[in-house]
Amino acid sequence: MLKQELEILLAPEVAFDELARYEAILKEAHLNPGEADFVHLRRRSIDARGRQPLVRLRADIYQSSPPADLFGPWFIYPNVKTNSPRVVIVGAGPAGLFAALRCLELGLKPIVLERGRDVRARRRDLAAINKEQHVDTDSNYCFGEGGAGTYSDGKLYTRATKRGDVGRVLRRLVQHGATPDILVDAHPHIGTNKLPAVVQALREAITDAGGEVRFETRVSDLLLEGNQLRGVLTAAGETIEADATILATGHSARDIYELLHRRGVLIEAKPFALGVRVEHPQALIDQAQYRRAERGLLPAASYSLVHQTEVRGEQRGVFSFCMCPGGFIVPAATAPGEVVVNGMSPSRRDSRFANSGIVAAVELADMDVKQYGPLAGLHFQQQIEQLACQAAGGTQRAPAQLLGDFLKNKRSTELLETSYQPGLVSVRMDEVLGPVLAERLRQGFRDFGRKIPGYATNAAQIVGVESRTSAPIRIPRDKDTLQHPVVAGLFPCGEGAGYAGGIVSAAMDGERCAEAVAALVRR
Repeated sequence: MLKQELEILLAPEVAFDELARYEAILKEAHLNPGEADFVHLRRRSIDARGRQPLVRLRADIYQSSPPADLFGPWFIYPNVKTNSPRVVIVGAGPAGLFAALRCLELGLKPIVLERGRDVRARRRDLAAINKEQHVDTDSNYCFGEGGAGTYSDGKLYTRATKRGDVGRVLRRLVQHGATPDILVDAHPHIGTNKLPAVVQALREAITDAGGEVRFETRVSDLLLEGNQLRGVLTAAGETIEADATILATGHSARDIYELLHRRGVLIEAKPFALGVRVEHPQALIDQAQYRRAERGLLPAASYSLVHQTEVRGEQRGVFSFCMCPGGFIVPAATAPGEVVVNGMSPSRRDSRFANSGIVAAVELADMDVKQYGPLAGLHFQQQIEQLACQAAGGTQRAPAQLLGDFLKNKRSTELLETSYQPGLVSVRMDEVLGPVLAERLRQGFRDFGRKIPGYATNAAQIVGVESRTSAPIRIPRDKDTLQHPVVAGLFPCGEGAGYAGGIVSAAMDGERCAEAVAALVRR
């Protein structure tokens, strides 16, 4: 029986010590140890607004044993029958995997097609990018089991709470091996070192229940009969028919966008954001946020920044994106001849570096829609990625500039130590970004420097380009049925279709699409 709910601020050394925390909570509740059988920690966040950072806790105190479903429910996936409706799911990222799990619950047979390799084999391809600067177009930081999120941090924070049950997604992850802390922390994070095992467990749950997950299986065409999609054709020449197809390819599958456009399937150009990664010493960010460089038990400090800029009479937002405290910058290109950077953090977030995307909004007016139509954003994105590659010498080394020098528009004579393994080349970033985008970023950085002491100086450097923030294309769908408005049987899903922006929101969208498919095939 629930006896009391409370919120309490504690010093880190108390909040992260189980016994000390328990005693402090009972004292705050005016209870003796015998009056509380169980204390359930419901939420934990860092409050760094005062002189000393504190940990804010929300706790439920139970007089007797807590309810059985306090940490659940866990999910049981019934085995699908051989005659169950078949659902092709293109992509094994969070949208695709969670769509497959939900299909199993609803009695549908998922057939997941992933162009990349399984999560363990994928590590060799990532090592080849970092050490040999070789980009495998089907298996890299964006493509492969688990999608971009598997080796790009594993942050689970989302504002998309109206799109589905966030707690349900987090409980599924815990059931398959994620730390239970993600159910408590205000900004949950699994980490790139732990997420691969969770992803593998999700896949095994799918195959154990009769679903299929096929790797190195790239979709090359659609089986269209008029306006009805009957399945897909793979690059190996295999025809896979299905009652419905969920397209969950992620935001970097450019060949799929081109395929849809070539086959006359309605797609639309959409705004996105583009910029750079900025890398600071983590101690500088800790000092600014916690008022001390030695953070002790506190996690590596992060930040969230936004500024409204005006260039040539047009206002656009500049904001931080995918901030990675204690993390690394990684090469996220999906083809030779382009340089793309992203950020990641291991579970302990113990790197000496902090990095974050700092990006500016790119609107339709900035793109050549007249020439490229719905693929205009893709071409805009690709052109800057290719310029970045050329500027840095044609390999996976990335163009970079000290932040203070960037603000003064001068080339850096030397660069700082970096977490980016392929290496950096000093360039004037204006040559890569163009004058308008560069000026927007300058205005943003100057404002951020006023908010965080030491931020906008040569203690930091910018690395380009951060261009895969979201899909530059939206694949439209009916708001109720989630089906494409023209092609029946096609369910655009997740980040690649323009309906999600991270692991959790993509997972929730995958579940919604599976439910929409079930409603269709059971009519």
